[in-house]
Amino acid sequence: MELNENARIDTSQVDDRRGSGGGGGMGIPIPIGGGRGGIVGIVIAVLVALVGGGFGLNAAMDGAEQGDNTALEQKCAADDALQQLDCRNNLYVNSIQAYWRTALPEAFGEQYRPARTVFFDQRVTTACGAADSGVGPFYCPADRQVYIDLAFYRVLADQLGAAGEFAQPYVLAHEYGHHVQTLLGTEAQVRRQQQRDPGNANALSVQMELQADCYAGAWAKNATGTADATGEPLFTSITEQDISQAVDAAEKIGDDAISERANRPVNPEEFTHGSSAQRKEWFTRGYSTGDPKSCDTFGVGR
Repeated sequence: MELNENARIDTSQVDDRRGSGGGGGMGIPIPIGGGRGGIVGIVIAVLVALVGGGFGLNAAMDGAEQGDNTALEQKCAADDALQQLDCRNNLYVNSIQAYWRTALPEAFGEQYRPARTVFFDQRVTTACGAADSGVGPFYCPADRQVYIDLAFYRVLADQLGAAGEFAQPYVLAHEYGHHVQTLLGTEAQVRRQQQRDPGNANALSVQMELQADCYAGAWAKNATGTADATGEPLFTSITEQDISQAVDAAEKIGDDAISERANRPVNPEEFTHGSSAQRKEWFTRGYSTGDPKSCDTFGVGR
């Protein structure tokens, strides 16, 4: 993967709340026993990490804080911007949204409405509730923003073995897949169906997560065609090795892989995100077709 050093990083698409203290309130409750420390805590974090839709969040809260992008703007305008983790992730956000700005109307006839990504550390207040870093990245449909503590990537690499650089834009592209689901009404439809049929709630969650993986794959296929506001390409190349890194990350966070790592029984009825094989399959389908219309995980037999 090569990023274009001449591309302009649009920091207005990010809300930098790092160092803000994170706001008050209780953190997102951990849904599985065993505490937050050690491998069980890590497994729980990843179970929630790519969930989107605000699963497990506290009741909606008003008055979420706003960040100060001054330092980020200065850093991402510097010559060494692409050496900085936060600036690279800012560029990934720019690319993902540039893709959907064109792809959403072309594929689904709907206008894309941008969503900001919030960088936070330790704690953050959202319209879905108060969260801490233990939950990993997530999308909140109530305020239509993506939230991430960039320290999550250390967990992804060191504890789960997904160390490739391209795992990072895959994570963000998955979260923006949930934003697309919100814009298309998929998220609301699934929530209503889960309420009507609670026995099938987990299966519906898996279908929604796999669709977000597929959407991430469609972005990856088209990422080199995305550009900044001046038309300068954001990526100069994406290699098959990069795609392998994304596939590896998808496999490492499959429900079965997480259960095995935690020495827990593998029970497909408890899956909420999909197996490693499913996550690999649907990301690969999105990538191979480059077409988000191919991402119908709700079709017959799925």
